[in-house]
Amino acid sequence: MCLSKRPLLFVVCLSFLTTLLLNSALASKDKEVYYPDLSKVKKILIKRGYSKVAIKCIECHAKKTPGIVEDWKSSRMAHAGVSCYDCHVVPKSSPMASQCEGMRGTNIYTSPVVTPKTCGRCHPTEVKQFEQSGHAKLASAPIVEKEKFIKLCYYLEGGQFAGVPEGSKMSLAPRQTGCQMCHGCVVKLGPDKRPVDGWPGGIGTRYPDGSVGNCDVCHNRHAFRISEARKPEACGKCHLGPDHPDIEIYYESSHGQRFLTEGEHWKWDSAPDTWEPGDYSAPTCATCHMSGIGKLSPTHNISERLKWDLVHPKSVIRSGLRGDGVKGRQLMKEVCINCHSKFFVDTQFAKLDKTVELYNFYETNAKKMLTTLKAKGLLKKDTWSDPIQELYYYLWHHCGRRIRHGAAMDGPDYAHWHGFFQLFQMYKDMQAIYNYRMKHNKIEELSPVMSTGPL
Repeated sequence: MCLSKRPLLFVVCLSFLTTLLLNSALASKDKEVYYPDLSKVKKILIKRGYSKVAIKCIECHAKKTPGIVEDWKSSRMAHAGVSCYDCHVVPKSSPMASQCEGMRGTNIYTSPVVTPKTCGRCHPTEVKQFEQSGHAKLASAPIVEKEKFIKLCYYLEGGQFAGVPEGSKMSLAPRQTGCQMCHGCVVKLGPDKRPVDGWPGGIGTRYPDGSVGNCDVCHNRHAFRISEARKPEACGKCHLGPDHPDIEIYYESSHGQRFLTEGEHWKWDSAPDTWEPGDYSAPTCATCHMSGIGKLSPTHNISERLKWDLVHPKSVIRSGLRGDGVKGRQLMKEVCINCHSKFFVDTQFAKLDKTVELYNFYETNAKKMLTTLKAKGLLKKDTWSDPIQELYYYLWHHCGRRIRHGAAMDGPDYAHWHGFFQLFQMYKDMQAIYNYRMKHNKIEELSPVMSTGPL
């Protein structure tokens, strides 16, 4: 008899509990206990969570730079209580310490430039991983450290060879509008400790406080959305064009095809380490190179899952500062295996390895031609007025990169028509020039090459 009454007792208890919870919820609503959605608020009125100084910053900038504040209001930063003050305030001793109009006369100093040291206070793991990647010092090394690139920026592209005075502000234009916007540069400060050169800059920006990197290249300020960094366009702003058309290759690939047709329906805002197949039906750049997937945890070291160096004249297996290529291949296979069979994955990487081997054959022999001619004094001192040296540059820097990246990312048009098809013609032209110079022991007066820079 007691057993038969238990289901009825359970229903009565459940009903009572539901009524209690409903009444409690209604009571809470009557007392207006809720968390406001700042993204819907036009006039900011903050009563909790921020210091008086932080509130002053927010309210002032809501009038002076409303677009910035609108972005911030919709961000996870705002919802976590992170304000302008937390990111932009620096110690008075900082080499970048200055004072904005609203803080003059106080002991509070700010900098318009936010460096990875600041980001690392809340994101130490991400910053450490980033510093170990090719996106940090290695990215800005050509612009900052390599004499031949410095000459390219100022003497050649900056027009000094054509008569632009050395030190002219005009000669800064190619670097400021081009090179530094992707690679990064050294930030230089004026008398007021605010940046006068090198900022804004790209992924490898170097700051007066000693830190390197630029997080908002991928997580654009001031919303810093994780969804934005997961989309291929975040990478495509730098990884594009005739020398490394990665975004174009991605769009051509089967992965890119699905992104272009289905991507608007994917779930982009999953928490870190929970963004998995199902949220998306094909990977983006971030999926393969950075995101947590299967057994792998997220990483901000974009070199970690790579085997080959595909950007320099000759491809070698990564080592040292550029990563561990043997381990990198296994990690990338762990990514692919989440959607493909082991047979398919092994087949794809075997194709890439054969492509690298054939490209290296061409590059090695092209380099031998230059080495032999140099030993005989049959190369011009000016690389950019010597057809055979120009051809070699385009062979590796343009065609060679397109071949290798096209093979790695499933872009057949770039591996073939923009790749091997053009490479063999450049190689033949190099052979013709080499044979002429070796036969006649002199440099030809007029080059047979009509264009040394095919796209």
